[in-house]
Amino acid sequence: MAKKRIYQAAKEFDLSSKALVQLLSDLGFEVKSHMSVFTDEMDKKLRKKLSLEKEAAKIRAEKKDLVQKAVATAELQIKEEKEYRKTRKRRRKKKKHKGRDYAAEVRILDEERRKRREELLKTITKEKVSETVRQTLSQLNATKKRKKYRRTTRTEEEIETIDPNIIEIHELMTTRELAERLNINPAELVEKCFKELAVIVTLNLRLDYETISLISESYEKQAKKIDIEEKIYEDEEELDESKLVHRPPVVTVMGHVDHGKTTLLDYLRNANIVAGEVGGITQHIGAYMVETEYGYITFIDTPGHRAFTAMRARGAQVTDIVVLIIDWKDSVMPQTIEAISHARAAGVPIIIAINKMDLPDASSDNVLKQLSDSGLLCDKWGGDTLCLEISAKTGMGVETLIEYIILQAELMELKANPDKLARGIVLEAKLDKGKGPTANVLIQNGTLRKGDPVVSGIYSGRIRNIFDERGKIIQEAKPSRPIQIMGINGVPEVGDLFFVAESEKRASELASQKKIIREQQGRFRYRTTLADFYQKTTIEKEKKTLRIILKSDVEGSAEAISDMLSQFSSDEVKLVIIHKSAGNITENDILLAVASRAIILGFGVKPDARAREAAVQENVEIRLYNVIYDLEEDIKKALEGLLEPEVLEEYLGSAEILKLFRDNVVGCIIREGVLRKNADLRIIRDDEKIGEAKIVELKRFKNTVKEVITGLECGVLIEGFKGMNVGDTFEAFIKIKIKRTLD
Repeated sequence: MAKKRIYQAAKEFDLSSKALVQLLSDLGFEVKSHMSVFTDEMDKKLRKKLSLEKEAAKIRAEKKDLVQKAVATAELQIKEEKEYRKTRKRRRKKKKHKGRDYAAEVRILDEERRKRREELLKTITKEKVSETVRQTLSQLNATKKRKKYRRTTRTEEEIETIDPNIIEIHELMTTRELAERLNINPAELVEKCFKELAVIVTLNLRLDYETISLISESYEKQAKKIDIEEKIYEDEEELDESKLVHRPPVVTVMGHVDHGKTTLLDYLRNANIVAGEVGGITQHIGAYMVETEYGYITFIDTPGHRAFTAMRARGAQVTDIVVLIIDWKDSVMPQTIEAISHARAAGVPIIIAINKMDLPDASSDNVLKQLSDSGLLCDKWGGDTLCLEISAKTGMGVETLIEYIILQAELMELKANPDKLARGIVLEAKLDKGKGPTANVLIQNGTLRKGDPVVSGIYSGRIRNIFDERGKIIQEAKPSRPIQIMGINGVPEVGDLFFVAESEKRASELASQKKIIREQQGRFRYRTTLADFYQKTTIEKEKKTLRIILKSDVEGSAEAISDMLSQFSSDEVKLVIIHKSAGNITENDILLAVASRAIILGFGVKPDARAREAAVQENVEIRLYNVIYDLEEDIKKALEGLLEPEVLEEYLGSAEILKLFRDNVVGCIIREGVLRKNADLRIIRDDEKIGEAKIVELKRFKNTVKEVITGLECGVLIEGFKGMNVGDTFEAFIKIKIKRTLD
């Protein structure tokens, strides 16, 4: 009998796999993933916990109903009280008619009111609800006033968050544009730059960031450089959870040539894609939305991993899950290993699909063994990577593959906000003879509609038509939807970010700014070198990381160098080998280095012509070695440069404050040792430290000196602390930084 898995049990309990894993962990069970075995003991303890929680929820619901009933009764009493007062007031104003006893009518009204109150109180238990009643009364009586107060407070907070002294600028803006941001006359700005700053500018001259900062500071403003695309993506950090909805997962199918990637999509779409391709090989990127019994899934078919990496090199994280197709006969090929490295560098989960298992004598054992040697341990062998056997031609195992994809997507909790302005990634673009410039786009967030003004790379326009993957015109596209668009005034590059602007004019401005920056500075010139690695800060916040792509003449050398380099990592610095293999350095290695911000180490190998050209174009450093000790020494020095130096204090002396001239200028006498210019100070009062400062200047009478010795008086100018008193003590010291090593 097959063992029950966590994800199967989750369906029975009507829970998500992630929630069930968390519950079992809280109960003390060690659960690796949703593919772990669900035991009888787990079932027993889980049912007991859920039963207790159900009872507790029932009790909470009963208490909540009781409170709601009490509040409703209190509100009814308030309503009755208001009606009673209103009626009584109206009757008082009314003149008495002959033969009518007004006092008697009032007594009757009071008696009726008393009876109704008694009847209401009989329906409530004797719980103490006085506090609830008082809260309800206060809310009813002060609702308008409170709303008005909150609105005023919110407006004041919004005004306070806008700093008028900070101006947002983009690099290479013109003098005229900067004058508009500073709210001054352009001619006045040109004159001031020439006379006061000694900078010669013209109205249409494009300024770099340093010049803009200098000019802004002269007007007591602070320049803040922004990236146009990054500003669009800043909204992702302020998500409104109430507006997020689940979106279909985006799955990239990768693998070696002729291992069955497109055949799998052919089976899923029930369409003959392969027949329309040259030589039966995928020559372009295709994106298709497939409907399954579990919902929609977007598949991206790529010509290998090269385009996948090219997109990431431009900052475009396209996919959520990677399905790696492996032919059981060919097993793990060199391109398969590269595809695994690229998927790992992207940080996306991998599902292994071993294809062509319908053939006679088919076996997956060799594939599983080679995958484990590459660092991927399948779940069948106790690992965390999902592996299954399929036949893309007959459909064997494809349903299970779909189930695995949905299961992985459920754990990732993929969500998006369809109410926002659309943004996405360009998967492919071309100049069509009949349609003009077109782009295949994957919508990542928001909803794209016909007529929206858009920006894509250095081009802009207004959406004229939206086509689905089958060429059918649609009116809108929601998150995870692959589409083709018309209306952009140029052909963007693969991997360019795509977003909707506020207006067509704004879209044109943003595109023009991006074009200028791209032409002046070039694209994606992030350079990682061993020489300046100490000054670089990587994406990882916990540790400083050096990423390496290792190529060697033979596999044995690659393994030996990898083992040697792995010993250099410590608690503060980390060395990560993104990819290692035997053979010359190729263009694919350059693309991977750009996407991963890595350097390339070659041992006994050389880059080919295309790799050299790509390395120059993308500014990737390649280091070549023939002696392993030279390689070891260079990497060790680079990692040691990342270590924080050890800081020691050298005590200089102490002084007593005799007189205060200003907040940061004092007169003092040296009691011990010396005071030295640029030394650090600890300020002591009543044997307790009250602050730290730094000596900016020392004076003896009218002379500026570098140090003052014991027994002499001097004037001290400090920075970093205010509020000193006569009688406080200075302790002077200097900090000595000692370079640390990995030994």
